[in-house]
Amino acid sequence: MHYPLVAIVILNFNGRKFLEKFLPSVLASTYPNYKVVVADNGSTDDSAAFMKAAYPDIELDLLGMNYGFAEGYNQALLKRQEDYFILLNSDVEVVPGWMEPVIALMEANEKLAICQPKILSYKQKDQFEYAGAAGGFIDVLGYPFARGRVFDTIEQDRHQFKTSVNVFWASGCALFAKAAVYKQLGGLYGVFFAHQEEIDFCWRAQNAGFKIGCCTESVVYHVGGGTLPKGYRKTFLNFRNSLMMLSRNLSKREKWWKIPVRLVLDGVFAIKSLFSGDFTSLKAIWNAHMAFYKWCFSKPKVKDAPNKPMSMLSGIYEGSVVAGYFIKEKKKFEDFSK
Repeated sequence: MHYPLVAIVILNFNGRKFLEKFLPSVLASTYPNYKVVVADNGSTDDSAAFMKAAYPDIELDLLGMNYGFAEGYNQALLKRQEDYFILLNSDVEVVPGWMEPVIALMEANEKLAICQPKILSYKQKDQFEYAGAAGGFIDVLGYPFARGRVFDTIEQDRHQFKTSVNVFWASGCALFAKAAVYKQLGGLYGVFFAHQEEIDFCWRAQNAGFKIGCCTESVVYHVGGGTLPKGYRKTFLNFRNSLMMLSRNLSKREKWWKIPVRLVLDGVFAIKSLFSGDFTSLKAIWNAHMAFYKWCFSKPKVKDAPNKPMSMLSGIYEGSVVAGYFIKEKKKFEDFSK
């Protein structure tokens, strides 16, 4: 049996405690043809010294500065020659046999270019984890959710998602990608820095004719908590990056009405923040919109292939997940799949 060469690349930034805790589980992987790489994003802790002392045989790629999640992975991956890349967060525990079913599924499907395992919480192993759960979906206005997680409502894993299915996006915390496709698409969009870059990447892959999957035969456990704490920076990046993603990936016809609707909905949230005294979020949303407008006028004008209408893509919820969740009180994924 042919086992393609896989590079498990862990992007580290001041994560020595996670490397110490979770690297042993990665090194216990049973897949017969893989290498582990730790790409250090300019850490200021003793991560590099720890790796050199404790794991001298593991490749350590010192990037020299903090490029963020998106460009950090590009710096680490675009120069590599393996068949598959696994973008693995440092705070993920894996189990023996976690790679085999995903690689087998992707090898059997030529167009399946990106895939994720089922992601459960490290702290509560019978619950899905926020960052991806059992595969990502998106609504017609570009709001993401997942099988097992809608906004802040996280479901218990009752094995309700037994099937491996095509989804809209795969989680960046444990993302399998065919290396040739990663390079063909130019990797993640570095301008994002962090947040929603994997959704943008998967959207571009679908526009290019590839499929995104979730292989529920594979399970990993994610500590989570995000790359950034809640606050100004995280809110700014989420709002700015979401608008950029829509502008980059929507079809021309959809773009002219969906982006204005999103801007209005952002404004509603900003007003809510104002009246609740959350001036940090208010400032972040305002600055996110200003940054989006600046980006629109400064980005290079490149004539790309036309984007596909969302109706032609996998993992689309044809309604509004915002209206369903906040007005109709739909809290579980199955409520949106009826």
